[in-house]
Amino acid sequence: MTYDLLTALLAFAFVTSITPGPNNLMLMASGANFGWQRTLPHMLGIGAGFVLLVFLVGAGLVQIFDAYPVTYTVLKIVSVGFLLYLAYKIAISAPPKNATVIVAGAPMTFLQAAAFQWVNPKAWAMALSAISAYTPAGSGLWGVAVVALIFGSVNFPSINCWVFLGTQLRRVLNVPWKLRAFNFSAALLLIGSLYPIVFGQS
Repeated sequence: MTYDLLTALLAFAFVTSITPGPNNLMLMASGANFGWQRTLPHMLGIGAGFVLLVFLVGAGLVQIFDAYPVTYTVLKIVSVGFLLYLAYKIAISAPPKNATVIVAGAPMTFLQAAAFQWVNPKAWAMALSAISAYTPAGSGLWGVAVVALIFGSVNFPSINCWVFLGTQLRRVLNVPWKLRAFNFSAALLLIGSLYPIVFGQS
């Protein structure tokens, strides 16, 4: 990989990883509700799941989706439905100190977060763009693996910023109604992130 290509990939990975999306909004809400330590498996699951997604897309999975275009529609429907469910769970989350009424009583696990990448439309867009634009020509699976690992190394510290933001908000959200208002607002933002999926081009 040339220096110019590496620099471009690093910039692309940072911008796409640090900007709002389903993963980052859920991490911010998890940081506010559960703190950094309990959210760590969620972050690690995102990192591992996304790196695997990028690698498999580069290894040829995208050819299956191109051969059967209906899979894009199926993926979109599943993604929207699951994200609406997650938005609902965030909206009804109770304050962490009131354990008897917590509905979403635990942060997302490592495996749940890793599996979520397969129905996360932003993750798919990032993976497809990274592979198509930044994989060195003729590099084969080795080049795909390098792109996936570089992207993962940038992605993890970027998503940490959102958890940190959530933990800082946790200090302010020390009154039950404030945390409920935050959770409801985070749920609305998550629903808002679906706009380009639902109304964008297929």
